[in-house]
Amino acid sequence: MEKVRILHLITASKNASPFDVNMAYDAGFDKVVPYTNVALDEVVALTQDAIFSRSPSGVKREGIFIGGRDIDLAMQMLNLSKGAMFSPFSCSVFADPSGAFTTAAAMVAKIEFNLHKHFGLDLSGKTLSVFGASGPVGSCAAIIAALQGATVQLVAHRAVAELEQKVLAWNTQFQINLQVVDGSSEPAKKHVLESTEIALCAAAAGVQVLSINHLSVAKQLKIVADVNAVAPLGVAGVLVSADGVKIEGSLAYGIGAMAIGSLKYMTQQQLLQQMLSADKPQVFEFMAAFKLASALLNH
Repeated sequence: MEKVRILHLITASKNASPFDVNMAYDAGFDKVVPYTNVALDEVVALTQDAIFSRSPSGVKREGIFIGGRDIDLAMQMLNLSKGAMFSPFSCSVFADPSGAFTTAAAMVAKIEFNLHKHFGLDLSGKTLSVFGASGPVGSCAAIIAALQGATVQLVAHRAVAELEQKVLAWNTQFQINLQVVDGSSEPAKKHVLESTEIALCAAAAGVQVLSINHLSVAKQLKIVADVNAVAPLGVAGVLVSADGVKIEGSLAYGIGAMAIGSLKYMTQQQLLQQMLSADKPQVFEFMAAFKLASALLNH
């Protein structure tokens, strides 16, 4: 009798994400088992309980999904889980805390696609400013863009020093050079926009970060992406359905939440399916998600 396909969903949060549960079932898993409020020092034991209870053929029909809300903690959990396995007792591991990895991957892939489509350019050397940079999507997108060669500025809407501590750790971990800039006042925000070529908005839902007035002073702006689908939108003039549409009153092209969300959905679904179909165990995190999202756009 063929073993059922099981996804072990590990999260430090109080609840497992219903979104992730639905996605896993739709991708083909027969069972999704959540483990909530998981501490970092519990990950190895949970992983080994999962892999040692099955034969090597059975282990191939299961996977481990790392959820939660903290991108750094999710990466630590992923590395611990991966390190707890050895052949032939190993399965695929996929980290996507709050959907941040696949959302950020889709956002940056859409930006790069439209940058090439409308201007014949890529991200290398471009000045990219992230608004809502302290959240998981904004910070993850910043890291992906920096790894693609962009000059990335994380715009602090409160204390610069607080964000700088996180950036220092990311720069060391990923060998990049993220910068923190002040965006806590209108003059400061406009100063940032004067030299920005790409603006990425990942602020909290229902918070407008950039107005038409802001966009009008951004003479070098080429692409604006916004993941906020709740009114008021994060960037005025960028509709949720916009997919590389010229922003009225601006020289830039806009990418809205639905366009990003559609690609995010496809990326997460296909990575989950690959966990089941791959000949060898796979490890999926934000760069794996970005590579797939880019491939889907250029297919």
